[in-house]
Amino acid sequence: MNKIPDLEDRFLPPNGWRPHHFKSHGMRIAFGSAFPENEVPDAVVVCLPGLSEFTEKYYEVARTCLDMKLAFWVLDWPGQGRSDRYLKDPHKRHGENFDIDVERLHAFILGYIKHSSVHPDKGRIPLAMLGHSMGANIGLRYLSKYPDVFECAAFTSPMLGIKALNKIPLSNILLNALDGARPEHYVMGGGEWNKAIRRKRGLSVFSHDEKRNAIHEKWCEADPALAVGSPTFRWLYYASQSCNFVQKKDFLDTVETKCLITIAGKDMIVDNEDIKRAANNLKNAELIEFKDAGHEILMEIDEIRDSFFTKFHKLIEKTIIQRPETLKPF
Repeated sequence: MNKIPDLEDRFLPPNGWRPHHFKSHGMRIAFGSAFPENEVPDAVVVCLPGLSEFTEKYYEVARTCLDMKLAFWVLDWPGQGRSDRYLKDPHKRHGENFDIDVERLHAFILGYIKHSSVHPDKGRIPLAMLGHSMGANIGLRYLSKYPDVFECAAFTSPMLGIKALNKIPLSNILLNALDGARPEHYVMGGGEWNKAIRRKRGLSVFSHDEKRNAIHEKWCEADPALAVGSPTFRWLYYASQSCNFVQKKDFLDTVETKCLITIAGKDMIVDNEDIKRAANNLKNAELIEFKDAGHEILMEIDEIRDSFFTKFHKLIEKTIIQRPETLKPF
């Protein structure tokens, strides 16, 4: 039985939470879902977490969506959470080409979400994407390849550029060499998970809300199976390649889905200038900055978090609730 940390109820599984898993491209992928009680949801939110995150961290987000009459699904990317790890050392966040994660997401949607998003009276219930950081990078690629699945998407601190890498001259050449020579080694300065990792970077890097900022650490302490350390040079290589890919105008021109893109003014992880450039080249994107937010906008103080979810629900109202005649077929 999975261990549960001492947390407030709002950070624990909502009523009706259903954990499950599936296999895709040789990896066991964990996921969870919940539906509004005794109501037909207005939309289905598919949540795509960031690097090293896990389903349990998003219970409060799930509760917020349920309160807005939205169904909620979230998965653990391979290499983290309760999904299979790539290497024998479970702390090494290894990876592969992000194209494969796009296909795993598609298998998840077709195999599970699609069949659960049809009501006998209402018909098909439309999908809205919610992606954070790395999940937003993969999500944006998904919207390009599979444009007829989601009605809208919201991204928080999308990983369209990595701040530390952008400060290194010729970083692509260096990463290529390191990936070839030491693909399974931790990135420079990296190591296995320990409870001081996030603390060392300071409270404001991730969130200014002490309780929400502690969720990640408390779950990993209570259940070490969730913990993952620093990424490897192989993960960083493919992450950099994907960032370069999604910044290209030719790629951005292929994304037609209505998007809400939010950036954190205090972000020290992703590059906000790269995000701004990409947003300006998207056909249907609204860019909003939360000047006082850390990287994890969904885990921020109430003022910031509530503002985001208000904007997210307005996006769903405009693209789904008020426009049922525009629904795309599965």
